[in-house]
Amino acid sequence: MKTAVIVFPGSNCDRDIAVALEQTTGHAPHMVWHRDTALPAGVEVVAVPGGFSYGDYLRCGAIASRSPIMQAVVEQAARGLKVLGVCNGFQVLTEAGLLPGALMRNAGLNFVCRDVALTVENAGTAFTRGYSAGERVSFPVAHHDGNYFADAETLDRLEGEGQVAFRYAENVNGSARDIAGIVSADGNVLGMMPHPERRIEAAHGGDDGRRMFTGLLEAVGA
Repeated sequence: MKTAVIVFPGSNCDRDIAVALEQTTGHAPHMVWHRDTALPAGVEVVAVPGGFSYGDYLRCGAIASRSPIMQAVVEQAARGLKVLGVCNGFQVLTEAGLLPGALMRNAGLNFVCRDVALTVENAGTAFTRGYSAGERVSFPVAHHDGNYFADAETLDRLEGEGQVAFRYAENVNGSARDIAGIVSADGNVLGMMPHPERRIEAAHGGDDGRRMFTGLLEAVGA
């Protein structure tokens, strides 16, 4: 599986997700600078990492979503490219229009950094095929603007069409209906707040996140 990680000024989780991809696929990902205008040929999975792209100025993910490379990501996603956005990457994907809704400040206006329990709502996507529906997993979160928001009509559609991939098993940040991750209507784009790349080996306290990357490997291989 050929992968790439988008690198923005202010990214601080790009290396984390690069290590996760290399350890699970056996190949180092391409590190693609935000000013590049094209993805490397043959890339099958793109990761948009967490951090504070452009210092979170203006609005989280807003400036990064207008970077030259994101136009290429949007175009390729329309052709079926698998795109994973984590934390700030989730914010970038909503700002780029690849996913509906927006990420707002946590209800308590505090930065949340701890392990959280999630339930797997949809195990039928390329990103979640390594899990079972209803399974409870644990990932770390680290965010200040992780409160997923959408209007009632959009939330009903996401629920009805199985686009909610992960849900918090506890109230973490006031997110609408405790949504922790959603997939696009075509199932090839996933945005989530918790960090699967920080839970891929025993030294991390568990390997619940590894199954996301190995599942992706199997899905792309299939």
